[in-house]
Amino acid sequence: MNTQAPAWFRLSGRLAAVMLAMALVGCASAPNADPRDPWEPYNRSMTTFNDAVDDAVLKPVATAYKEVLPRPVRTGVGNFFGNLSDVWSFVNNVLQAKPEGSLHSLWRVVINTSIGIGGVFDPASEMRLERHREDFGQTLGRWGVPSGPYVVLPILGPSTLRDSVALPVDSYGQPLRHADNVRLRNSLSALGIVDVRARLLELGNILDAAALDPYTFKRDVYLQKRQSDISDGNSSANEERYDLDEGDSGTAPKAPAASPRAPRPAQGRVAR
Repeated sequence: MNTQAPAWFRLSGRLAAVMLAMALVGCASAPNADPRDPWEPYNRSMTTFNDAVDDAVLKPVATAYKEVLPRPVRTGVGNFFGNLSDVWSFVNNVLQAKPEGSLHSLWRVVINTSIGIGGVFDPASEMRLERHREDFGQTLGRWGVPSGPYVVLPILGPSTLRDSVALPVDSYGQPLRHADNVRLRNSLSALGIVDVRARLLELGNILDAAALDPYTFKRDVYLQKRQSDISDGNSSANEERYDLDEGDSGTAPKAPAASPRAPRPAQGRVAR
């Protein structure tokens, strides 16, 4: 079985490792920096780079994809990749000792793969089997690993130190990672990224127009959403905070309400 990662993902992974190492070793904190974002100068520069790549490549392709393909076809594509993500979600639900999430994810895969014709249709949702999206970063958070500082990865976009460390495991755990046909695997991986970006077109325009500082807005929404993912929406569940002195209350700054969960591609993350 050929388990070689797609070329684009190997390249982005190397870039991420180099830039993360630079941030860890040499990036000075900005004056009065948000304690959750001590590498803000680097992160802002990388966000600018990612936005440029998105504007030049991803956004035009996603726009054309949305205009050319009818909604039912795009829905089927999204269902297909959602079904693949349910496989890895099942593993992480088991690792997090979440029986309900594990059973729902397992039966979603069984039903959608069979009755749903490889996941193109989603009869499991009609049967009220909820999707419980989980990744390895959430699994680490579930067992007390702190998020660490916010970091923006090349191409892949917003992350945290913990999620960046978990990224290779998430990549290995995706079913497409183990497909023998390299050309098919890479094509499907690219399609998954374009499909996710197309779903975020309108949201991205709204965020850019509404926020005085899009960088801080996206950062705060991302961090709040990741904490919500780990606590399953339970606001009373407190993750260990690395940025507080002894005696502080541990209450995180309130960020704007997070947007609905966007589907993830089979490989990696989208820059915007």
